[in-house]
Amino acid sequence: MQNPNIVNHRKIIMKTDSELQKDVMAELNWEPSVNAAEIGVEVKDGVVTLAGHVDSYLEKWGAERVAQRVSGVKAMAVEIDVKLPWSSKKSDAEIAHAVENVLQWMVYKPITPIKIMVENGWITLSGEVAWEYQRQAASNAVRHLMGVTGVSDQITLQARATSNTIKSEITAALNRSAKEDAKSIEVEVHGGDVTLSGKVNSWYERELAANSAWASPGVKSVSDKITIAY
Repeated sequence: MQNPNIVNHRKIIMKTDSELQKDVMAELNWEPSVNAAEIGVEVKDGVVTLAGHVDSYLEKWGAERVAQRVSGVKAMAVEIDVKLPWSSKKSDAEIAHAVENVLQWMVYKPITPIKIMVENGWITLSGEVAWEYQRQAASNAVRHLMGVTGVSDQITLQARATSNTIKSEITAALNRSAKEDAKSIEVEVHGGDVTLSGKVNSWYERELAANSAWASPGVKSVSDKITIAY
């Protein structure tokens, strides 16, 4: 039996901006898919700024994900430019055809076709799908294509459930996946639009809460206003 005088809690260690900068730089150096020498890291009040030039959009996206997994990161600004080598450059028409082909081969193909627009290598996807995983699959499928300089995901989700049903399902999902922080997360639902607020102890837990919300049937958008308690 547990001693009633012992209270279990997670100790939150505050990091200075200098310590956080070193941790983010170390994480970038540790990640083999990112050339850390091309990326500068600045930190002020827990907000991380990534700057520099990379050879592909996939590397830029990877650097963002790497920085997010470092504990202590409150927010992030990305000022990384994608400078494609000559051998990787493609015309917008070539990229559009490649995107169309990739989406046609998707396992999670939506019933209605996704609209594609490409401008200066930047892909914009729009249209409507039934599930969030279909939207994520579409973005993931085109992110690695040669010649891509960025991806804007403007795909929307179909509303298929009432607000009360959505809220109860999200709350249940949070209790299953983020038990320690679930009670501190507030869920508001208007139609298919969800707003999350409250405090969690890491970026991972914040992302877990957002993913739990997106997984609920009928959710069309998620506004993540959760803060990280550092």
